Order: sequence, then C-alpha cells, then structure tokens
Amino acid sequence: MNSILEHLEKGTLDVTGRLVDASNATLYATCTYNEQSIPVIYKPIAGERPLWDFPDGNLAQREYAAYLLSELSGFSVVPPTVLRDGPFGQGMVQQWIDIDESIDLAEFYRTDHPELRTMALFDAIANNTDRKIGHLLPSVQGRVLGCDHGVTFHEDDKLRTVLWQWAGKPLTENEIASLERLLSIIKESEEIRSLITDNEFAALQFRIQRLISEKEFPLPSDEWPAVPWPPF
Repeated sequence: MNSILEHLEKGTLDVTGRLVDASNATLYATCTYNEQSIPVIYKPIAGERPLWDFPDGNLAQREYAAYLLSELSGFSVVPPTVLRDGPFGQGMVQQWIDIDESIDLAEFYRTDHPELRTMALFDAIANNTDRKIGHLLPSVQGRVLGCDHGVTFHEDDKLRTVLWQWAGKPLTENEIASLERLLSIIKESEEIRSLITDNEFAALQFRIQRLISEKEFPLPSDEWPAVPWPPF
C-alpha cells in the first residue's frame, strides 16, 4: 500500500481523458513513477461545481478524508487516494480500479455480500450522501471498493444510499468492536480533523458513538430522500 501511495504522490500525471457523466471534472490519467505507469482518476479542485449544501471546504479534501477513514477503520473500502498538485492544480488522485465486468451491478448491489455490508457501515459513519450503484467497484481481484466520496462528512444527517438491505439490523460484536477502536483512533486523528470543519469532525465522532450505542444499522430518514437520484 505504501508503494502505491508513493507512486500516486510522486508520479507524473498525464491526463488522457475525461469521464463525461461526472458532474465535476473527473479526469482519467496515467501516473508514471520510476518508469512504471498506472491508471488513475484525477479530480482537480478547480473543476468542482459549488454545492449549496456543502459550502465548507472542497470535495477533494473529503475524498481524501474518506480514504483515511477507510484505512483507520480497517474496512479498506476506498482505493488508495492522495491530495496533490497536478496539471490543473491541486486535487485528488486515486488509483483506478478495474471492475469485474461479469458482475451485474444492478443485481449485485441488492445482495447480502459481506463487503457490501462493510460498505454500508462505512457510509453510515462517513455520512455519505451519494452512494449510487455505479459507485460500487467489484474488482477483478475479488474485492468490493467504492468511489466518489466528495459529498461526505456533513454535520447534518444526510445518508443517501442504495445499500439499505441491512437497515435496522443488529451490528455484530466484531463490528461494534471495530467502531470502538475507530472512535478512540479518530479522536487523535489530526489529519482528518484538518480536512473537514470542527462541527463535521464532532459529528463524525457522534455518528460512531451512536452506532455503538444503538448497536444497529441506521434506518432511512423520512425527512429527506433515502436513495440518491439517479440511483445509478
């Protein structure tokens, strides 16, 4: 993992295309380091569109904070991600994940796959407002990762996801133990604290504590849409 992060941080970015369906500038690039190239996604801050409900900070920082949260929790559901300068300025650079094309995402997202369950718990912690079907990445290596975490960590409850199959279901003892460990680690994480607002950092800790206390997955809210639109 450290070698991948070093590659992402120090490599030369060469933009070769753009994902046209993305609402913000999402660029496909190669990252070359020590004469080796890997495909990456590069999202420059300059290409972000202002969002009325996320006025604080930038989305690239939230993408990086989501990666840090994924690693600190031990869930490892976000591809290696860094913040760095690039051809269009400072932004987020993330390792490109080749997905298993044999998997039908329209069917897969509704299953009880254990790594989807981990993703659902991660989203509840990160307060992900946009977990779409197309943001799920079942890799050719057999892992399930997720992308597009720019709209996360809001101080208000805004969970919107397609992964509601565990809503109200009890957390396992291992999941609760993981949350307890994460809570103690998060309190000391100056790096995540620096990436979001003080209120959002406090809300992050509160969400973890609430999950520990309630011992179950959250239920959809009746105060806002529970599923992002479009869902794919």
